[in-house]
Amino acid sequence: MTDPATSAAPACPICGKPRAPQHRPFCSKRCADVDLNRWLKGVYAVPVIENDDEDGDKAADNSVAPSER
Repeated sequence: MTDPATSAAPACPICGKPRAPQHRPFCSKRCADVDLNRWLKGVYAVPVIENDDEDGDKAADNSVAPSER
């Protein structure tokens, strides 16, 4: 059986060292600050491609007047 004291605890997501309870889920204030900086710079941003309108239809070409369509 595995010993709970030696079992693999989740590591710091920045550097991989063991986590510290006072900086959870990081190992230190430095790693927490590195993660915060990444959020603020937009490193963790989710790319979005918007091709459709809200209702799911293709975006209309607004360069043509409605009466000319």
